[in-house]
Amino acid sequence: MADSAAPAIRTSLTAEALGAIAGRLRPANAALARRYPGDSGRRQPVHTVYAGAHLFTADSARAYGRAALQALEEYAPDWHDLVAATGMTEWSVAERVYERVVEKLRREPVEDFRLDYEDGYGVRGDAEEDSHAAAGAAEVARAMHEGTLPPFVGIRVKSLNDELYARSLRTLDIFVTTLLGEAGELPEGLLLTLPKVSTAEQAAAFAEALDRLEARLRLAAGTLRFEAMVETPQLVVDASGRSILPALVDAARGRLVGAHFGTYDYTASLSITAAYQRMRHPACDFARHVMQVSLAGTGVWLSDGSTAVIPVAPHRPQGSAALTARDEEENRAAVHRAWRMHYEDVRHSLESGFYQGWDLHPAQLVTRYAALYAFFLGGLGAQGERLRSFVARASQATVVGELFDDAATGQAMLNFFLRAMNSGALSEQEAVEMTGLTREELRGRSFAQVLRNRRGT
Repeated sequence: MADSAAPAIRTSLTAEALGAIAGRLRPANAALARRYPGDSGRRQPVHTVYAGAHLFTADSARAYGRAALQALEEYAPDWHDLVAATGMTEWSVAERVYERVVEKLRREPVEDFRLDYEDGYGVRGDAEEDSHAAAGAAEVARAMHEGTLPPFVGIRVKSLNDELYARSLRTLDIFVTTLLGEAGELPEGLLLTLPKVSTAEQAAAFAEALDRLEARLRLAAGTLRFEAMVETPQLVVDASGRSILPALVDAARGRLVGAHFGTYDYTASLSITAAYQRMRHPACDFARHVMQVSLAGTGVWLSDGSTAVIPVAPHRPQGSAALTARDEEENRAAVHRAWRMHYEDVRHSLESGFYQGWDLHPAQLVTRYAALYAFFLGGLGAQGERLRSFVARASQATVVGELFDDAATGQAMLNFFLRAMNSGALSEQEAVEMTGLTREELRGRSFAQVLRNRRGT
């Protein structure tokens, strides 16, 4: 049978018509790209440790690591114990998880430390808070000098409501001014946290305060960046039925780095009783979903909240009297219960697309990293094969001139490995072996660039 002739190619739209349509689309597409630039490529910490500002010293991060290792050695001395404590289901990688938790706690136990002048600080006189703001800055400067500062550090000031805005901005001023004076420069990972944001105007006012601080201190514009805490219902849905979250991005004028969910203030604002104020309450899931939808593609980091149940043993030795066997068993059971709750909260956050959260106690670092590493290591094999196949298919589609518009999927798979590397779950060499990408491609952090590399353009 003879091959039939290919049909003639016919069109109706003229070049002039197509040009007019393109002219209409171009500014709209450019505006969309400006509004939603995507991930900045900067390292995002996997957690933020909050502690009263008056307690911080240059050795705090290392002290947290020592305390976390002590808790691990006492209540989960091997990987079998950690699996039993957390309910970890990834048995095939459990030993590896345990080893990497130990390594992380020794090398870099805290990724982000927030000196808290709000809820974790309490109500104090102005002179005392002035003193603590200056002392906290001096300790951060000392940690910079001694090389003990975590990759990220900062303060949480009080809210900008009518009663507290003057105190909030004064603490901010004292801390930043003193830190710069003591250290001669600011830490690269300096982040400032603004709590209980209820209006976009509060974010705008905070941004203006940072503008003025930079001018007075002769800092480059944009040096000071901040996080907004999502812990009021009015921020999630306002009186008009819309979310204020997108307006925060505009109000901050490029300074907004992250949005942190405040579990307990938020649930309390909804009249949920204390017994049911927990990370996995459906009301919290709703708020987090609004955060995701409102801020997706903006480059603003998302952080979940904290688990308030702390892994602390109820019994301690009294004088020379040793603990009884029953006391020791109750201690172990109490710590394991708290660890499991925290582990499951962190896993819920990770599975929901929140890769950062709060930690309130050194022993929570154990389950923070255990949950992270089980999450990443348990899925790396399948994700590596998917990414290899996806890169090959996407590159071929581009080479033969086909339209390939699913780069977001490829970037999401690449981001999985980048986050695994940042967290310490995976080394760069392991990522190279699993994905088939080069070190340079991984460091470039761009799936689109990977495709350009494979095309030779």
